[in-house]
Amino acid sequence: MTAQTTGLRALKKRQTRENIASQATRLFLERGFDNVTIADVAAAAQVAKMTVTNYFPRKEDLALDMHDVFVQQLATTVREREPGESALTALRRAFLAAAAAHDPVIGFSGPQFARMIIESPTLVARLREFHDDREQALAAALADATGAPDDNVMPRVAATQLAGVHRLLFEETTRRTLAGQDNDEIAQAVIRFAEVAFDALAPSLAGYATRPVAEATS
Repeated sequence: MTAQTTGLRALKKRQTRENIASQATRLFLERGFDNVTIADVAAAAQVAKMTVTNYFPRKEDLALDMHDVFVQQLATTVREREPGESALTALRRAFLAAAAAHDPVIGFSGPQFARMIIESPTLVARLREFHDDREQALAAALADATGAPDDNVMPRVAATQLAGVHRLLFEETTRRTLAGQDNDEIAQAVIRFAEVAFDALAPSLAGYATRPVAEATS
């Protein structure tokens, strides 16, 4: 098998996945998540039902096609923090930049999409799992960053606080989206909220998981 053949197959798979996701999103927005079946998605995408489930094992993954990015977002920020930068500082910086950019991963999904989620108990439950998984991933990243042993509870304590702030901000973004506010207005509000929330964590976490400056030259 040549590199060109491998590349074409990968491209074909990506196009198929994107087509399925696009058709599913269209149907969900038109009819509501709970009123669309896997068979409906397969028909719209002109593929077999098995093809849909091969790419998306759970129906809710068709609507929330961002699990890996969402779950790893905070952990990745901690792993990539600058030398001399604490976990709190890195996460604050990253969130403020994402809010200014109206990043969909932090909740800037638009009113139609937000309404689709909030009207489906299945999607609400799945999104809650996303938040829980993200907190666990962050705790693991903090433990690794600080060299904490398994019996040290501090990484989990810090992750609970830091991920909890992000959950609150996500929910506030969604609430304002459903209330009809535009993205600029929402961003201004959640940035103010974020500053208050991160400042509240500073007394206990300002210096926690600070990346050694020596790593800059290692």
